[in-house]
Amino acid sequence: MVKYILFDTETTGAADEDRVIQIGAIILEGKSVEVFDEMCLAPLPIKLEAMEIHNITNEMIKDKPRLSQTEAYQKILDNNNQNNYLIAHNIDFDLSMISKEGFVNQYTLIDTLRCSRHLFSDMPYHRLQYLRYALKLNEIEQAEADKLQIMIKAHDAIGDVLVMKLLMSKLVEIAKEQYKDENPMKVLAKLTHTPILIKEFKFGKYKGKNIIDVVRDDIGYIKWMMDNMDLDEDMKYTLDKHLKDIVI
Repeated sequence: MVKYILFDTETTGAADEDRVIQIGAIILEGKSVEVFDEMCLAPLPIKLEAMEIHNITNEMIKDKPRLSQTEAYQKILDNNNQNNYLIAHNIDFDLSMISKEGFVNQYTLIDTLRCSRHLFSDMPYHRLQYLRYALKLNEIEQAEADKLQIMIKAHDAIGDVLVMKLLMSKLVEIAKEQYKDENPMKVLAKLTHTPILIKEFKFGKYKGKNIIDVVRDDIGYIKWMMDNMDLDEDMKYTLDKHLKDIVI
């Protein structure tokens, strides 16, 4: 039977050297549900900027096992094949973190961030906590938390996984409506690997402006962005496409 593994990590920071200090996971298989919420010791101290977000301190993890020794990580390893689904919000980040323990992915991946950008394209933001309130998941999350014995807390691995589980239900619902003759999970897997054409800037001096207009009016700034800023895949795709269209 297919397994769906939703997971999230909290880390010492977001740089290349940073590592996992908490992993949360919910594993769904038919009517079976397993919940994992584990802290783990990292080989470097937690950065203050990271503590500010997740409130995990070095003292809290000093006696914890390494990530590779946690039950959640072992479950992810044990079920690592293309028939099963691995699901996260901005999955590239979490995959990059667990790959530092030697994990090599074989799962079919679903990124709820990318899928949300596709299926809720009219929303201005697609951060998990924004979607939590925009989709009114906060109004139903406590009943789900009580059922699974999970404490809800923003920027906490298992708390975020719980919200992600509710978000997945919404994504499946919309996928069924928009892709009537297709398996909704396969649709979400396909959307995960389909880049987004972003409509407007959400940051910088052109925040709120249509990207195509900025490309036409200030191509020098666009080229500067591409050379100097760490842009995500969707923004790179958008700028590349508009630049090519202008040249053509």
